[in-house]
Amino acid sequence: MDNDCYKKYICPFEYGLNIISRKWRGLVIYYLHINGVMRFSELKRELNGITQKMLTQTLRFLEEEKIINRKVYPIVPPKVEYTLTDKGKSILPILESLQKWGEEQLKS
Repeated sequence: MDNDCYKKYICPFEYGLNIISRKWRGLVIYYLHINGVMRFSELKRELNGITQKMLTQTLRFLEEEKIINRKVYPIVPPKVEYTLTDKGKSILPILESLQKWGEEQLKS
Protein backbone atom coordinates (compact mmCIF):
# COMPACT_ATOMS: atom_id res chain seq x y z
CA MET A 1 0.00 0.00 0.00
CA ASP A 2 1.49 3.35 -0.97
CA ASN A 3 1.57 6.55 1.06
CA ASP A 4 -1.32 8.08 -0.93
CA CYS A 5 -3.64 5.41 0.47
CA TYR A 6 -2.78 6.42 4.00
CA LYS A 7 -3.57 10.02 3.12
CA LYS A 8 -7.09 9.04 2.03
CA TYR A 9 -7.84 6.54 4.80
CA ILE A 10 -7.32 6.61 8.54
CA CYS A 11 -6.34 2.93 8.68
CA PRO A 12 -6.15 -0.20 6.51
CA PHE A 13 -9.44 -1.49 7.95
CA GLU A 14 -11.20 1.66 6.73
CA TYR A 15 -9.74 1.13 3.26
CA GLY A 16 -10.86 -2.51 3.13
CA LEU A 17 -14.31 -1.70 4.41
CA ASN A 18 -14.71 1.07 1.84
CA ILE A 19 -14.03 -1.35 -1.00
CA ILE A 20 -16.84 -3.76 -0.09
CA SER A 21 -19.20 -1.74 2.09
CA ARG A 22 -21.09 0.01 -0.66
CA LYS A 23 -23.96 -2.16 -1.85
CA TRP A 24 -23.07 -2.26 -5.51
CA ARG A 25 -19.30 -2.68 -5.12
CA GLY A 26 -19.57 -5.99 -3.31
CA LEU A 27 -22.21 -7.23 -5.73
CA VAL A 28 -20.13 -6.34 -8.80
CA ILE A 29 -17.21 -8.28 -7.31
CA TYR A 30 -19.54 -11.18 -6.51
CA TYR A 31 -21.03 -11.40 -10.01
CA LEU A 32 -17.65 -11.09 -11.69
CA HIS A 33 -16.45 -13.95 -9.49
CA ILE A 34 -19.45 -16.11 -10.41
CA ASN A 35 -19.43 -15.29 -14.14
CA GLY A 36 -15.75 -14.60 -14.84
CA VAL A 37 -16.08 -12.07 -17.66
CA MET A 38 -19.03 -9.70 -17.97
CA ARG A 39 -20.02 -6.79 -20.14
CA PHE A 40 -21.68 -3.61 -18.84
CA SER A 41 -25.15 -4.68 -19.99
CA GLU A 42 -24.79 -8.10 -18.34
CA LEU A 43 -23.81 -6.50 -15.03
CA LYS A 44 -26.71 -4.05 -15.28
CA ARG A 45 -29.12 -6.94 -15.85
CA GLU A 46 -27.78 -8.87 -12.82
CA LEU A 47 -27.77 -5.83 -10.51
CA ASN A 48 -31.50 -5.32 -10.19
CA GLY A 49 -32.24 -1.66 -9.41
CA ILE A 50 -28.87 -0.12 -10.23
CA THR A 51 -28.90 2.92 -12.49
CA GLN A 52 -26.56 3.25 -15.45
CA LYS A 53 -24.86 6.19 -13.74
CA MET A 54 -24.31 4.27 -10.50
CA LEU A 55 -22.95 1.23 -12.35
CA THR A 56 -20.56 3.45 -14.28
CA GLN A 57 -19.35 5.12 -11.05
CA THR A 58 -18.98 1.75 -9.31
CA LEU A 59 -17.00 0.24 -12.18
CA ARG A 60 -14.74 3.29 -12.39
CA PHE A 61 -14.02 3.17 -8.66
CA LEU A 62 -13.23 -0.56 -8.72
CA GLU A 63 -11.02 -0.09 -11.76
CA GLU A 64 -9.14 2.81 -10.12
CA GLU A 65 -8.57 0.64 -7.04
CA LYS A 66 -7.33 -2.18 -9.31
CA ILE A 67 -10.09 -4.52 -8.13
CA ILE A 68 -11.39 -5.08 -11.65
CA ASN A 69 -9.87 -4.95 -15.10
CA ARG A 70 -11.59 -3.19 -17.98
CA LYS A 71 -10.74 -4.47 -21.45
CA VAL A 72 -11.86 -2.41 -24.44
CA TYR A 73 -11.96 -4.05 -27.85
CA PRO A 74 -11.31 -1.68 -30.80
CA ILE A 75 -14.48 -2.49 -32.72
CA VAL A 76 -17.64 -0.62 -33.63
CA PRO A 77 -19.75 -0.57 -31.58
CA PRO A 78 -17.21 -0.71 -28.75
CA LYS A 79 -17.05 -3.91 -26.74
CA VAL A 80 -15.95 -3.63 -23.10
CA GLU A 81 -15.45 -6.55 -20.74
CA TYR A 82 -14.81 -6.57 -17.00
CA THR A 83 -12.94 -9.19 -14.98
CA LEU A 84 -11.52 -9.44 -11.48
CA THR A 85 -7.84 -8.70 -11.01
CA ASP A 86 -5.69 -10.71 -8.62
CA LYS A 87 -6.30 -7.97 -6.06
CA GLY A 88 -10.06 -8.34 -6.64
CA LYS A 89 -9.84 -12.12 -6.26
CA SER A 90 -8.05 -11.66 -2.95
CA ILE A 91 -11.28 -10.13 -1.57
CA LEU A 92 -13.31 -13.27 -2.30
CA PRO A 93 -12.59 -15.10 0.98
CA ILE A 94 -13.95 -12.06 2.85
CA LEU A 95 -17.11 -11.99 0.73
CA GLU A 96 -17.55 -15.76 1.08
CA SER A 97 -17.28 -15.44 4.88
CA LEU A 98 -19.83 -12.63 4.82
CA GLN A 99 -22.18 -14.73 2.69
CA LYS A 100 -21.82 -17.72 5.04
CA TRP A 101 -22.52 -15.51 8.04
CA GLY A 102 -25.59 -14.05 6.32
CA GLU A 103 -26.92 -17.51 5.49
CA GLU A 104 -26.50 -18.60 9.12
CA GLN A 105 -28.28 -15.51 10.42
CA LEU A 106 -31.19 -15.85 8.01
CA LYS A 107 -31.75 -19.44 9.18
CA SER A 108 -32.17 -18.39 12.82
